[in-house]
Amino acid sequence: MIRTRRSRTIAVAAVALISLTAAGCSKNAGGSSASKSAGSSAAPVTLAGSVTFNQTNLAKLDAALKSALAGKDLSKVDIAMVVNVAADYWKAGQVGFLKGCSDLGISKSKCTYFAPPNGKLTEQNSELETLRSQGVTGYSISAIDPTSAAGTIHTDVQKGIGVLAIDSPLPGTDAASLYLGTPNYTAGFQAGTAMKQVLGGKGKVAILVGSLTASNATQRIAGFEAALKGTKITVAQKVNDNLQASTATSDAETILANNPDVTGLYGVYSYDGPALAQAVTSAGKTASVHIVSDDSDAQTLKFIKSGVISGTVVQMPYQQGYTGAYILAAEKVLGKSATMALVKPYLEKDGSTLSSGVGLVTKSDLTAYQSLESQLGIG
Repeated sequence: MIRTRRSRTIAVAAVALISLTAAGCSKNAGGSSASKSAGSSAAPVTLAGSVTFNQTNLAKLDAALKSALAGKDLSKVDIAMVVNVAADYWKAGQVGFLKGCSDLGISKSKCTYFAPPNGKLTEQNSELETLRSQGVTGYSISAIDPTSAAGTIHTDVQKGIGVLAIDSPLPGTDAASLYLGTPNYTAGFQAGTAMKQVLGGKGKVAILVGSLTASNATQRIAGFEAALKGTKITVAQKVNDNLQASTATSDAETILANNPDVTGLYGVYSYDGPALAQAVTSAGKTASVHIVSDDSDAQTLKFIKSGVISGTVVQMPYQQGYTGAYILAAEKVLGKSATMALVKPYLEKDGSTLSSGVGLVTKSDLTAYQSLESQLGIG
């Protein structure tokens, strides 16, 4: 369920996050111990997390964009946020997107959020066709298949429709110049570093992911593998679950049954963490198989609390929605060049990534992270 809280500026949330982060850093200064898996007799593993994001910089950018839009006519702004699957992860993005529209004074009827019910490319393409027919002026998109989306994006940009890549970059397309989301290689590297810690530098791991071609997935896996270099950890398998949680669970069950020497599982997409946790629990291997996941679905956080998942690399989908709404509105009203001039000071060194931040939630950081979610109106 999504809870809508009373109006609260993102700057307040940023200040709150700084306080939470400081508390979390203080708490972790001496290192923290992850809890044992249910029924585990194994020694506790030290895994320190962090809930540091890019909130402060994004709050400054949001303020700059809002100031530039002040007094301008936004009546022709009609924007959308189109994501890749109807997962709990994206509920935070939806809350952020609608809050961004509200703070800019854009009617909810002109702010469309769409998540493909089954994560199908045909569903995403159909929605884009509908948005065009309704006169959308811009949309942010987590493309299911970046290669297939290239032609559509080119046509839309040529027609003057703004296209913003979120969650996963869109290299080789007309939307390659700006990506709002997590630096995915960095996120993958952080996941690999966590796995290296919990496995003590040796063992076999399997990677489960919703796509082996999406940029966010390939970059995360590359970062994960880079973090394991120089260790005695090997990647036994990489399995595509095609954006289906049930498939991820059955794949994990098969891997565990056929590969008793696999001691680590990395779940790349938001639903993968809970899916892998269910498989490990069913197999009775919570004491011997460690899970590192991505994102913060409610079930993922429950498995973090119980110790079945050692740590999860988290990003800030709320901000992808919130700042995404500001950028799309600005591109329509101010023009792309003027908008990019405001965005440029906040980009990463690659000149195209606007980071929404990356963190690692472990059991020791869970309370601070959930407090942040509550302050942003995410439930």
